[in-house]
Amino acid sequence: MSRILVIGSVNLDVTASVSRLPVAGETVTGAALSRYPGGKGANQSLAARRLGAEVSLVASVGSDATADEALALLRAGGVDLSHCVAHPTAATGTALICVAPSGENHIVVAPGANAELNRVPGALPPADAMIAQLEVPQAAIARALQGFDGLFCMNLAPARDVDDALLERADLVVVNETEAAWYGSRLGRCGGYVATTFGADGAALRRGGEMIARVGSPHVDVVDTTGAGDTFTAALTVGLVEGMPPAEALAFACAAGALATTRPGAQPSLPGRADVEALVADQSRWNDAGSNSATE
Repeated sequence: MSRILVIGSVNLDVTASVSRLPVAGETVTGAALSRYPGGKGANQSLAARRLGAEVSLVASVGSDATADEALALLRAGGVDLSHCVAHPTAATGTALICVAPSGENHIVVAPGANAELNRVPGALPPADAMIAQLEVPQAAIARALQGFDGLFCMNLAPARDVDDALLERADLVVVNETEAAWYGSRLGRCGGYVATTFGADGAALRRGGEMIARVGSPHVDVVDTTGAGDTFTAALTVGLVEGMPPAEALAFACAAGALATTRPGAQPSLPGRADVEALVADQSRWNDAGSNSATE
């Protein structure tokens, strides 16, 4: 079983399901309100755990009741939270999310205690891979990397300036197409893999500027895209650290990300390993059938 350490955020997602997403200055009424545990670090931790990895999360939450709600599914899922600290004054992070019937969303995050993760608490557990994102201070990520020699995945989300040292150290960088455009040529500083996601159009994996693999996303009935990118990131990391060939790991990640869109909420929608493997097998059979029919 692979061991994964996540340095990242914990939020409570307050989600409004709306008939359509509002434009600037517009009020849309009639929404249904839900509360779900979220945060990119927490989502990636639970996603990796449900895919079969042993996972430890380094994070900062508030000393408030919201923290218990935000951490509930991680605890129930068996994620190690012994390195998750409670800040004495900052509130637990909160994300305000609007979700349309198509599954598309608007997200605004109040980071709260996530912005206070300036120290990595105590000696960190051994790990085969580390995942980090940009919802926590980069200083904490840099400290966690000191002495770490496993696979390092840097999810460059949300898009913001990032230290060159983190890019150069990354064995895997994950961005969506909007983030890829924002970073531009700076992604070339990554000496490892660069994975770019394209939503329903799948994902591409490059190394040294050259295409390694391109995989389409399986067709699913989309309910809510929140957390799909986090699931993809966790699944690709799990696949690579387990020794899957890059194209196989990318297909595994695309299937996991697709399944994460089929239920509302980020963490409640995270798929288990068996479901992901079944969808990969179905996709493979469909591709084989298409190839056969094309040659007949």
